[in-house]
Formats: sequence, structure tokens, C-alpha cells
Amino acid sequence: MKITKVHAYLRHVALKKPYTIANYTFADVSFVFLEIHLANGLVGHGSGSPAEEVVGETPEQCLQALESDVVQALVGRDIEDFQAIIREQHAHFLHQPGTVAAVDLALHDAYGKWKAISVLELLGQKSGPLPTSITVGIMSTEEAIREVKDLHQQGFSIFKIKIGGHVEEDIAKLICLQEVFPSGMTWRVDPNQGYALPELIRFLKATEQVPLELVEQPLPVAKDSMMSQIPPKFAHLMMADESLTDFSRATCLVGEPQLFHVFNLKLMKCGGIQAAMEIGSLAASAGINLFWGCNDESCVSISAALHAAYACPNTRFLDLDGSFDLAEDVFSGGFELRNGFLHVLDKPGLGVNLI
Repeated sequence: MKITKVHAYLRHVALKKPYTIANYTFADVSFVFLEIHLANGLVGHGSGSPAEEVVGETPEQCLQALESDVVQALVGRDIEDFQAIIREQHAHFLHQPGTVAAVDLALHDAYGKWKAISVLELLGQKSGPLPTSITVGIMSTEEAIREVKDLHQQGFSIFKIKIGGHVEEDIAKLICLQEVFPSGMTWRVDPNQGYALPELIRFLKATEQVPLELVEQPLPVAKDSMMSQIPPKFAHLMMADESLTDFSRATCLVGEPQLFHVFNLKLMKCGGIQAAMEIGSLAASAGINLFWGCNDESCVSISAALHAAYACPNTRFLDLDGSFDLAEDVFSGGFELRNGFLHVLDKPGLGVNLI
């Protein structure tokens, strides 16, 4: 089945409310969407929403690449060659994972629709369904308590608390949250590279009575080697995020000493489903579990991440809440949220619909 048209476009989407993480405050987000049309009339949808501060690519650069002759040259190619096409895109756009992700997702969606199977069925389900965490940005303790209460009433019980501003305030906040919500909650924290090593160790020791599940990328990427100085009893909590971008970085991180015991996979960091599956397989061989994260994203890419997550046997954690922050989305569908658990829809491709 031949590809007959490739079309990319940019959309600016407001968030329901601004939120803050270490060093950044966000009020809106830009998405690049890609359509791949097949000769039989089916259309595959993909999206790119790279975080410039992590991968060095902007949505505008993503759009420019998707409108280039390299991507437009997909017209006339056969959708059966989608895996080879994705590898070619990776080779050409070496440092633009958002661009490659958009192509990867649209090709997977188009191929699944052509075969009348979901992407998860194509990949083969190995795990899931699992609950997702929901993110609480940097805010006062009082605001965080109100936020957690509201989200808990909506069915969430796993909370990722953004920290990394001031360690003593972070300690006080976590202890207070544990006191207010003594049971039934799971806590994860994300300093977003905001700590120095002494601050991290101070935080870990001071919150030892709080049942933390994970600590995400606590130190700057350039300070990864210092992770080996973390007391061994806390080592299992450490998760790589910004330190893990692509397969080459994953190869370094699975070596000894093993500084991170969980990998945070984001399609917008590594370049889509195919690349994420390769990293997931490498992590499994090293006994490393997977945590699937996201940026603020459309349900197109959130759905894609969920399909990939459930196709990996070492998937243990989800943090796929990026579309919940949007005031509106360009697409609907893809998955269902039930009592905090994410369920893939049994529909062809990614199961998303253009609104």
C-alpha cells in the first residue's frame, strides 16, 4: 500500500493552568502533527513535542524538518517498509528526536490501520494495564495538599511531586504530605536535576520515613558519576531521565557501575516507538525496569507510549499524564483512564481520532 501524501502542521495549545518545575514555568505548549495518507484513504497520525531544554529541538525545527524534502520523499513508498523508513529517518535526523517520533508514530498508526490491528497487537502485549502517576508541580505545601486531595478524588493514588528548588522546603513538604495522607498514596519525586549531591543525600536521609517509590534524575546530567556516592540503601530509588536520551546513552548507563536502576523512557527523547522498544530490550537484559514518562503531549503520543509500554515485559511504572494538562486537544481517544489505570483501546493503529 503506497503512501500518497505527507502533511505536517503546528498547533499551540493552552494548559489548564500554569505549572512550575525546577527552573521552568509553563503556561502553554506547541505540538507538531504529521499525517501520512495511504492510497486506500487511510490516514496515520503522529505528533512531535520535543523539550528543547532536554534534546535541543524546538517544535518549529520539528515542523521545518517534517516539511523538508527528506520526509516528503516518503510519498510513493510502501507502508510495508515502515520499519526501514523509521531507521532511515533516525539516520538523517540524528539530533531531532521529536521529528523522528512524529514520523515513527504516524507510520505505526497507518500500518496498524492498514492491517486492522492495534499497535499493541502488532508489538505483542507483555504487561499492563498499570496505574499512572499524576504530577504535582512546584508550589507551596498548602497548595500541594489541596492539589493532591483534588486529584485523589478524581481516582489517582500515585503522585509525582516536583521538587528541586530548596531542599529544606522539599523535605518539609514531603513529610507534611505523608502526615496528611498517611496511607493509600504512593509518592514519587522529581528534582529535575535540581540538587547537588549533598542536598540529595540530605533529602534522602530526612525523608527516610516517607515511603518514596522513585527519585527521578536528582543530579545534573554532567554529575552522573556522583550517583555512585549515594548510600546503597537508597540506590534502588534512582531513575534516569535527562541522562537517558537515546540508545547510545542507554548503552553507557547499563554498564558498571549501574548508577540508575530504572529508566524513564519518553518517545520525544529517543525518537518514537521503534527506538523506545530497542532501549527497553537493552534495559531488560541488564535487569533495569522501565518507567514511561512524557512531556505535555497530545493523546496521540501518549497513546503511542502506552502501546509501547505494554509491549515491554520490564515495564513497571507509568507517568503518562501529559494530555491531562491540556485545556483542549486536537485528538481524542487512544486510551481510557479508569480508577487511575490506563487501558489501551482495542482499535486499529493508535486508536485516536481527529476532533
